[in-house]
Amino acid sequence: MIRPQKMKQIRMSVLERDIDHVIEFLGRSALMQISDSQPKSETSYVSNPDYLEQLRDAALWLKIAVPEEPEESSQLPDETENKQAESLISAIHTLQERETVLNDDMLKISEALGEVRAFANLNAPFSEFDQLSYLTLRLGRLDPERHKEVEENMAGRAVILSLGEGDRVLTATSRNGRFALDSELKRQGFVPVSMPEDFQGVPSELLSGLEAKLAECTKNWDSFLVEKAKIAADYAPQVQKLAADYLLANLVENLRARLVSTKSTYQLTGWVPAASVRYVVEKVEALTGNRVALRTFEPDEVESIRNGTEKVPVSLKHGAIVKGFEPLIFSYGAPAYNTIDPTPFVAGFFAVLFGIMFGDVGQGLVLFILGIAAGNKNIQFFKNYRNFSIPMKTVGVTSMFMGLLYGSVFSYENLLIAPTRAITGLLTGHPVDRVLHLMPEASNMTKVFYFLGFTIALGVVLNSIGLIINIINQITLKHYERAFFSRTGLAGALFFWYVLFMAVRIFFFHGKAAWFDIVGIGLPAFVIFFGPLIWNLISGERPLFKEGIVTFLVEGVVEILETVSGYFSNTVSFLRVGAFALSHVILSFIVFTMVEKLSGLSFGPLWSLIIALFGNLVIILLEGMIVAIQVVRLQYYEFFSKFFTETGIRFAPFRFKKE
Repeated sequence: MIRPQKMKQIRMSVLERDIDHVIEFLGRSALMQISDSQPKSETSYVSNPDYLEQLRDAALWLKIAVPEEPEESSQLPDETENKQAESLISAIHTLQERETVLNDDMLKISEALGEVRAFANLNAPFSEFDQLSYLTLRLGRLDPERHKEVEENMAGRAVILSLGEGDRVLTATSRNGRFALDSELKRQGFVPVSMPEDFQGVPSELLSGLEAKLAECTKNWDSFLVEKAKIAADYAPQVQKLAADYLLANLVENLRARLVSTKSTYQLTGWVPAASVRYVVEKVEALTGNRVALRTFEPDEVESIRNGTEKVPVSLKHGAIVKGFEPLIFSYGAPAYNTIDPTPFVAGFFAVLFGIMFGDVGQGLVLFILGIAAGNKNIQFFKNYRNFSIPMKTVGVTSMFMGLLYGSVFSYENLLIAPTRAITGLLTGHPVDRVLHLMPEASNMTKVFYFLGFTIALGVVLNSIGLIINIINQITLKHYERAFFSRTGLAGALFFWYVLFMAVRIFFFHGKAAWFDIVGIGLPAFVIFFGPLIWNLISGERPLFKEGIVTFLVEGVVEILETVSGYFSNTVSFLRVGAFALSHVILSFIVFTMVEKLSGLSFGPLWSLIIALFGNLVIILLEGMIVAIQVVRLQYYEFFSKFFTETGIRFAPFRFKKE
C-alpha cells in the first residue's frame, strides 16, 4: 500500500456484565487502539490480585517457568479456578513451611555439632561448657514419654538425647533458648543431675547423638528435595495455566479501571483499521447478544482530530519483506496519517545500496544465513535480533547478486571467472572475467568513474522520490505553501531537476549555458526566495512581512543558500556508496592476495586458511556494520529530510500478546 491504512473511531457503550468479554476479545484480536483521551484511574485493580503474585512466587520456588503473557487457551478465571488457586497455593505454602522447618533443624544441629566437636577433647570441667557461645547443655533425668512433648513445645529449638537405657538425658539448645528450655524442663518434671567433678570434656553420647540427628535431618532433607521435584513436575501444567488465566484477568481489569463508567455501563472508545471495523462490530454484537450501543466515525468527524488535540494512529500494511523494514521507519518517526508510506522505497533502496557496497557471494550468504537464524524462535541466542531477520536476509540476497557481478566469493576472485566468461560470452559474444571490475587500475579507471556516476544517479533518484513524496504529502495535509513554494516543494524540485538537466547537457553533450538556463534556474529560485510573500498575497494573510522586510530578505537569502548547498551535498553524498564499494573490493583484494602469497610457504595452507577466515570475519563484522550505518544515514539525512516534516503516531492496539 502506498498510504497507511484508513482508520475509523469506534465508540461503544457496554453493559457491566459484558465488558470483560468485550475487553478479552479486543485483547486477543489486537485490532483497537484505546483512545488516550479517556481518563485513567489513579490506581489499577484486578480480581483476586494476590493469586497472580502468589502463583508467580510459588512457581519461582518450584522453578517452574510461568508465561509472561496470556496463552491462546487462557480464559477469565471463575469461582472454580479461584478454589483451585487457593488449594494449590495452600499446598505449596505447606511445602514451603516444611522446607523452612527442615532447613532450620539441619542448620541448628549442624552448628551444635560443630561446636561440640570443637570442644570434644578440651580438658576442662563439664560444668564450664555451660558457657559455650552457642550451646546451653542440661544434664538430668526426664520421663522418656515426655521427650516428644518437650521437643514439640520448644518448636524444634531443643535436642534431647537419651544417655543409656534409663531416664537420664542430655538436652541442648541455643543460648537464646536457654530460659525457655529451663522453664519447659521444670514444667515436665526434669531433675538436674551433676556430673562428677573430675569429668572433663563433652559426653560421648552428646557427640554421637548429634551426629545421628544430623544424619537423620540430612536424609529427611534429601527426601524432601526429591518430593519437591516430583511436586514441581506434577503441578507445573496447573500453575502455568492458572498464572496465564490470572494474567489475562489482570490485563482486562487494568483496562477496565481506565474506562468511563456508570454503575451499569462502560464507555469504550478507540481507533480501528477501517477494513476491520465490520468484523469488530459483528464480534462485539455477538459477544454481548446485541446489548451494546455502537457508533463509528471518520477521522474528520472527531472533534479532537479537528482541533489538533489528538492524532489518528498510523497502521502500515505490508508484505513480509517490506514489513521487516518498518522498524527503520518508526525509529525515525511515524509518517503522518493519510500521507505517503515510505517503507517500500526504504526497503528497496536499503537492499540495493547495501548490496552495492557489500558485494560478495560468500559474505552475502553468511548474512542470509544469519538472517534465517535470527528469525528462528528456537534459537535463543538471536532472541534480541528478531527484527533484523528480514533485513539481513534481504541484504544477503542483494550482496550475493552484486558479488556475482564483482566475481567475489569470500574475497576469492578467481572462482567465478570460468562461469562468468561462459555466460557473458553466450549473451554478448565478448566473454569477460567479471561483469563489474572495480579494482582501480589504469586500464579500467573509466569504468570506475562510470560506476561513481551511477551512484550519484541513485542519489538523484532517491532525492527526487523524497521531493515528490513531500509535495504529495503537503497537498494532502493542505499545507499549500510548503507544497509549492518551499525548497522541498515544487519550486525546489524544479530548481534541482533543472540544474541536473543543465549539468548533464553540458557534461555529456558538450553543450553550453544558454539564456533559457537563467529562466530555468532563476524562476524556481525567485519563487523560493519570495515564497512567503507570494503565499500571503494569494491567501490574503496580512501583514505581508510578518517579521519585517529586513528579516524577510535575510531569510530569503538563507533559504536560497540552503537550497543550493543542501541539494549539492545531498547528491554528492551518494559518492560514499561508490567509495565504500571500492573499499570493500580493495579490502577483499588484500585478503585474497595475502592468501595467495602465503599458500606457497611452509605451513602455507594453514596460514592461508587462518588469514582467509580472519579477513572475512573482519569484513563481515566491521565493514558490514559500517555499511549498514552508511545506508541508514543516507536514508535518514538525504531521503527522510525531504518529507518527514510532520510525524504521526504509530498504531498501538490493545493486545494481550506481545508483537
